[in-house]
Amino acid sequence: MELPSSLRFELVTPERAVVREAVDELQIPGEEGYFGVLPGHTPLLASLHVGELWFRQGSERYYISVAFGFAEVLPDRVTVLAQIAERAEEIDVKRAEAAVKRARERVDQRAANIDFERARIALLKSLMRLQVASKIRVRPPGGL
Repeated sequence: MELPSSLRFELVTPERAVVREAVDELQIPGEEGYFGVLPGHTPLLASLHVGELWFRQGSERYYISVAFGFAEVLPDRVTVLAQIAERAEEIDVKRAEAAVKRARERVDQRAANIDFERARIALLKSLMRLQVASKIRVRPPGGL
């Protein structure tokens, strides 16, 4: 069987389609850790964690903040169903910084009426959004 030359990548949330593109490579934040996908990958189904997903087209990488959901990997396509997903260029940095501040305050309170796990996840998502926003598009030195 001949390996496909690219992957059809689709990332959707309950609100919208975030990406529908042909890509050369992806890295996905799975529940068990990050994993890479190239054309011809063995089929798999994975749960997503909060993290930074990136995909490469030629020598350019594009970054997306994702949180929870599932990824289906097939030899010629990858479908990601995420609860939350934002492209780096869509992230409002001031809003994300304010969310980090609020989440840190809640985590630090540890009051009886605060759901600590929920506050911890909110902090993790906010920090990831800031990290992804700092990487709008990266072209490696000298190309690939």
